Amino acid sequence: MRPRRTLAEALGAGPLVLDGGLSNQLAAQGCDLSDPLWTARLLKDGPEQLAAAHTAYADAGAQVLISASYQASHEGFRRAGLGGAESSALLARSVELARAAADAAPAEVWVAASVGPYGAVLADGSEYRGRYGLTVRELERFHRPRIEALAAAGPDVLALETVPDTDEAKALLAAAADCGVPVWLSYTADGDRTRAGQPLADAFALAAEHEQVIATGVNCCAPRDAAPAVARAASVTGRPVVVYPNSGEDWDPAAHTWRGPVRYDPAQAPAWVTAGARLIGGCCRVGPATIAELASFLWLGSPPGC
Repeated sequence: MRPRRTLAEALGAGPLVLDGGLSNQLAAQGCDLSDPLWTARLLKDGPEQLAAAHTAYADAGAQVLISASYQASHEGFRRAGLGGAESSALLARSVELARAAADAAPAEVWVAASVGPYGAVLADGSEYRGRYGLTVRELERFHRPRIEALAAAGPDVLALETVPDTDEAKALLAAAADCGVPVWLSYTADGDRTRAGQPLADAFALAAEHEQVIATGVNCCAPRDAAPAVARAASVTGRPVVVYPNSGEDWDPAAHTWRGPVRYDPAQAPAWVTAGARLIGGCCRVGPATIAELASFLWLGSPPGC
């Protein structure tokens, strides 16, 4: 269903359920994600797979679907042999695919266009370190074309997500300043600091300076770090908080596999809401079944908008 309200209006009425990890759902569907473009490769080679993944999350109760543009950029597509016009078209397609799944849902569902960090395009894990050796202005120049292409496709919000440090946050906010679309700013954190080591309180304070930011918080973090980050973001910004942690398993780089127990617990969500969270979902290895369970804890009945 096409939303009747803006996302900011909906957040004022109560919490909303985000989707979960796109890559794990695509892997469950049998997709090969070994390409440097990762999920963005399917914008060209398998859009029907992306449509199916978005639909799986909408069917599970997600009220916000995040596009498959996290690792998409003009630079990354150029390395794959694509021209500028085709790259812009694929970025727009990411929004269109999510929008089609949202429109087919029986309740209001919003679309967030994912703007991942510069490190994601490098495909070397540096989005979890930050401090790439680039200036804020250089990062802004990198992000601006992809933000412009995504904004032109008409998402409800830009998800400036998995941001590892405050320099990149400054660049993203500057690049999105004139795009005409609201944003949320979501850091990847380790304890009470960004992945680059800056205090989260300082990082969240950047968002408080921009009216365009309708929510700020954390994603792609350990579940144990979610609750304190939500409380800190709410106290620093006074705005709605976004939170979508990973499953909590540990990555074994030598064996190239995940180990340990799943620590993501949807039953924690009501406490996050009490602390100020309004956009709540999951990131890596959090799938539709978990999002359905999360929705049941948040709605305690029928979803709003039915």
